[in-house]
Amino acid sequence: MRNWIRAVALYKEPRILNILFLGFSSGLPFLLTLATLHVRLSEVGVNKTTIGLFVFVTLPYTLKFLWAPIIDSWHLPFFYRFFGKRKGWMLVTQIFLMIALVLLGLSDPSQNIWMTASAATLVAFCSATQDSVIEAYRVESLDMKAAGIGAGASVFGYRLGMWVSGAGALYLASHFSWLATYSFMSFCVVIGIVATLLSHEPKHSKLFEKTITSPSLQTKFHILVFFPMKTFIKREDWGIIILFILFYKFPDTILNVMSVPFLLEIGFTKLEIANVAKFFGIGAMMCGGLIGGILLIRKSLIETLFICSFLQIFSCLMFIIQAHMGHNILMLFVTIGIENLACGMGTAAFITYLSSLCRMPHTATHYALLSSFGSLARVIFSSVGGWLADRLNWHDFYGLSAILCIPLIMLLFLKNTSFHYPINSHRLFSKGT
Repeated sequence: MRNWIRAVALYKEPRILNILFLGFSSGLPFLLTLATLHVRLSEVGVNKTTIGLFVFVTLPYTLKFLWAPIIDSWHLPFFYRFFGKRKGWMLVTQIFLMIALVLLGLSDPSQNIWMTASAATLVAFCSATQDSVIEAYRVESLDMKAAGIGAGASVFGYRLGMWVSGAGALYLASHFSWLATYSFMSFCVVIGIVATLLSHEPKHSKLFEKTITSPSLQTKFHILVFFPMKTFIKREDWGIIILFILFYKFPDTILNVMSVPFLLEIGFTKLEIANVAKFFGIGAMMCGGLIGGILLIRKSLIETLFICSFLQIFSCLMFIIQAHMGHNILMLFVTIGIENLACGMGTAAFITYLSSLCRMPHTATHYALLSSFGSLARVIFSSVGGWLADRLNWHDFYGLSAILCIPLIMLLFLKNTSFHYPINSHRLFSKGT
């Protein structure tokens, strides 16, 4: 018990708190280009087809690996001199993110839908770029012992940001204008700016700093674009890694995408879904992120991934029980609580796993590339999930979802023999102390 208390105390460390608040700044814009924006579009009478097409404004989250090499290599004038490479990039993206959010608030979808789409795409681009820099900063600034706690803090902050830009933004919009709402969301980015200013610039490779000064444009292009990709692709197990990323996102995506249609169909009201699935659920997910970070201290990364994978299967089974019991609010609390707790824990472990695959000085490029596979999985499985739900009853749908999690367990067994991440063999607290 004493070890768990000491582990929880790590969240009070300044560097971990900085990661938490940077995570808040990272999670804040996400729903402002998705669910929150969709509500705004619906209010002014935009048809469902157009609202569905607005998913394309979030493409920067999937394509961010294309410009991540620039983040790894290019030193921003003035900002690099006074703040350093990572901090300089964070500040620039946060400033532009604030401007983009105000522009999105100023746009009127009833008058010019293209202007709204352009502003939303700009928000997504700034947000995706900020994500790349923050993740690179987190990986480079935390040692092996603090990686799990840092991931847990990042999940907590990210979900807190999503709560503010989701439920918080809708509450504001019900009393004030959308311009005032988006302006307030823009002001909330200041939290990330303060966290950036209070953080310490991580150390970088001196060898790489010298290499990019080569006068040959061809050499620079090879070093900045192809070499970071090649250092990942040349791994013998890169195929297993990609499959693992895709299958790991499957249960999380399926449960999130189809949960609202499922709950509405079995008799729950919108208010009940909002109170349980949104407020209580997000709280459980935030707690799951913190618990996942602590678990990564007490267990190896591969053990934690196994635990979280079995919890994902258990979450699917809980929805089968919910389908059998129907409109039962107490059961809904249990189902949503377990599903979101497992999701938070799994996300912390997943972030730590992706971080373990990144190598300096290409941290931003590697993480952006790997997380893009996760974003691609979200798009693919979202469409597949809807197709399956139309053709199966809910018992069979969630039963099949649980069965399709089995390949994830098999991939973990394959990875277990070659899982070389320092957190496996170096724990902050040994079990015997």
